[in-house]
Amino acid sequence: MNRLLQRQIRKHLLEKGVELDEQLQVFLDAVSSSYTNYEEQLTMVQRAMSLSSDELFEANKNLQKETSQQKNIIESLTQTIAALYKYNNQLETPKKDSINLDALELARVIDNQTREIIATNKHRDELLAQLEKQNEELNDYAHIVSHDLKSPLNNINALTNFIIEDDRLSEESIENLDLILEHVEHMHNLIQGILEYSAIDKAVDDKHAIDLNRLVTDLLATMHTPKHIEISVLKHLPKVYGNSFRFQQLFQNLIQNAINYNDKAQGVVRVTFEERDECYEFSIADNGRGIDPAYHDKIFQVFQTLEQDAKHKGIGLSIVLKIIKFYGGKIWLSSKPKEGTTFYFTLPKH
Repeated sequence: MNRLLQRQIRKHLLEKGVELDEQLQVFLDAVSSSYTNYEEQLTMVQRAMSLSSDELFEANKNLQKETSQQKNIIESLTQTIAALYKYNNQLETPKKDSINLDALELARVIDNQTREIIATNKHRDELLAQLEKQNEELNDYAHIVSHDLKSPLNNINALTNFIIEDDRLSEESIENLDLILEHVEHMHNLIQGILEYSAIDKAVDDKHAIDLNRLVTDLLATMHTPKHIEISVLKHLPKVYGNSFRFQQLFQNLIQNAINYNDKAQGVVRVTFEERDECYEFSIADNGRGIDPAYHDKIFQVFQTLEQDAKHKGIGLSIVLKIIKFYGGKIWLSSKPKEGTTFYFTLPKH
């Protein structure tokens, strides 16, 4: 019992002439105990109410968080559905406000779209597998046909040379036989070009560092360079990663092209490069006859040449383009007729 209350009760009883005997003290103790129990229970109730309020506050906070997360999820799914509508060849993407779906409807739409995407991917994989098979069959066919054509050409070449050695032939007959040999050589070059072109994708790509400076130096040492042509490498070429055979084909075809189409008394071929952020930009320039802008795209097509010549296969630049695309690079050219041509191409650093 509160002490102040105890003193007031005692004072009041004494004023009334009531003596504080043992029985009255028991009564007062009982009242005090009841007060104490009430205060303790009140404290416990207040504490319980306080705990319940904290728990309710925390639960409400978590509920608001979950509600916000669900709202964000629905918002994201709604935007996804709008994008899927556009992907399915809709004329225009519907506004997300016009897509009012409940949870079950949203789940159904997502399920249908998922099934369509899976079916589309499956169909795409089947087409890719079919295309890969056809490409492999085409390459095999090119090798078989090329091999079968080489044998009769070799026979024609041998027999023609044998006939030319006959002293009884007239000059006109010898000229005709030389013309046959020229066409045989042209046919042989075309077949060899087909083999080289079809073999680019089949070459093993061991992806090791290639010292292009050494590769080009060795290449120039083995190439036949006319005396009036001067070839120079202006910078120490960098190292790139890939297959040495492909890079040899790349530089050989471009340099040989610069030699073949140089009509100047003193021909010049310059090889250099510039380092970019993610790639190396190479250039091979010459002071030859140049290329008319109308042919800038055609020259990269198979069997396209600027002139009819048995020595030119018309496939060299096609091989160059295929190799550069294989490594994810680009190729372009700058040229002026009668002044020269510069081929630019890029190769990745890594």
